Amino acid sequence: MAHAIWTGSINFGLVAIPVKLYAAIRGHELHFNYLHREDLGRIRYERVCSVCGRKVAWGDVVRGYEHEKGEYVVLTDEDFRHASPEASQSVDIVEFVRLSEIDPVLFDVPYYLEPEKRGRHAYALLREVLKKSGKVGIARVVLRTREHVAALEPRGDALVLELMHWADEVVAPTQLEFPAEARLPEAEMRMAATLVDTMTTKFAPGDLKDRYTADLMALIDARAQGRPAPRAKGARRRATNVVDLVNVLEKSLAAARRPGPARAPDRRQARGRRRAA
Repeated sequence: MAHAIWTGSINFGLVAIPVKLYAAIRGHELHFNYLHREDLGRIRYERVCSVCGRKVAWGDVVRGYEHEKGEYVVLTDEDFRHASPEASQSVDIVEFVRLSEIDPVLFDVPYYLEPEKRGRHAYALLREVLKKSGKVGIARVVLRTREHVAALEPRGDALVLELMHWADEVVAPTQLEFPAEARLPEAEMRMAATLVDTMTTKFAPGDLKDRYTADLMALIDARAQGRPAPRAKGARRRATNVVDLVNVLEKSLAAARRPGPARAPDRRQARGRRRAA
């Protein structure tokens, strides 16, 4: 059974809706230990001072911020407690905006908000108003001593709290080079549009599997049981030769039209969530 991260409330105006916060993501990243190649002993890391070269006990370790090269400001535990926001156990909505106004790059980690029994009516009311208006609540919330900005949005029967990046955390792509708008050949546009249409289907996230983790686990299981490792997959695709783009599109379209697995696009599991404007 899932465990609530905290019990608090959704606050907007003078309305307070008692809720419990639950993680909406359960990752399946594999974790590995570093071992000595000769005897498979665990590698342990020691705290060694770069100035005196001596080992340092945890009790003698402090945290410092390098404000200039080689110059540090040391902070104590009391300093961090003083700077930490109050753990208010609440989702404080400060405004409502249209979901379509939010750049998807700002979204980070989702959480489910489950209402307490005495708050179910107000919870449902807020959810239905958000659905009908196409808006989300922008809120402040404290998790693990850090304040976050978040979006409160309806999803099915649930209200989901989507933690967001602060605006100044997002890196603008000003240093990158992208092709400027240009009039592209009609033949290429027509064939590319046809290929997109042929590969278009109803989005089913459950159909997209994490093949890398599955392949790695298959290899680990085989090694653990003394069996031969599974055969490696095909070689990585080469970049498309732009000179032969029409020819490549024609081949792609023919492959997409074939029945069976060949029709399925070669995609990794999607991280981001598609949002309708």
